[in-house]
Amino acid sequence: MSGETIDVTTPDGVADAYVARPDGDGRHPGVLLVMDAFGLRPAIERMADRIAARGYLVLAPNVFYRDARTPVVPQELIGDGDRRSELLGKVRPLIGSLTPDVVARDADAYLGWLEREGRGPVAITGYCMGGRFGWYAAAAYPDRVAALGAFHTGGLVTDGPDSPHLRAGDLRAELYLGFADSDASATPEQVATVDEALDAAGVRHTTEVYTGALHGYTMADTPVYDEAAAERHFDELFALLERTIGSGAAVA
Repeated sequence: MSGETIDVTTPDGVADAYVARPDGDGRHPGVLLVMDAFGLRPAIERMADRIAARGYLVLAPNVFYRDARTPVVPQELIGDGDRRSELLGKVRPLIGSLTPDVVARDADAYLGWLEREGRGPVAITGYCMGGRFGWYAAAAYPDRVAALGAFHTGGLVTDGPDSPHLRAGDLRAELYLGFADSDASATPEQVATVDEALDAAGVRHTTEVYTGALHGYTMADTPVYDEAAAERHFDELFALLERTIGSGAAVA
């Protein structure tokens, strides 16, 4: 397995991204890894490496590239629970900038890169706000996205006209949603609304709440990291990838 930083040209500029390539020649199935709100960083790269080690070509872009190249978020804030409000204050405007239209423009570039370098269709795995990005991307490009795994994702149900759950009918991918427990951004009522929207649209999906796991449970560099929940997430993600885009075996 090898990793490197590359640039991906988008309609709005150039996004720096981390690429993890599996060992061996040939074209491998592609996975778009969409970071959480704390940015592209070593913890995200290690997750990409682990997925690539299973035979997948992984692209993890800095989706905040319009603001700055990596690191966008001060790294010293991520692991400091006492400065969480300061950290959230920095990332909220960045999260808000990722409207459905912005996501669609960027996702076209990221999916295109994976389709050229690997073999499609592509799967997406997204974390926190990255899961919402993945939902918008899968809805915008239903014929290009075969699977979406979204972990500790909130904000899938809002009062706005662009609430992600309202676009369930645009999805063709298989979804696995691993919600955090006691998450104010994904309440039991909101999770039920997501389920109902996906059921009504006939979307194949699995929705689970990880009991006792807090929002951000997969992120090893944060105070809320939960090793058992993170390992469960990898198990579910790899099963989803196997079902939808293949085992990771390369083709000529």
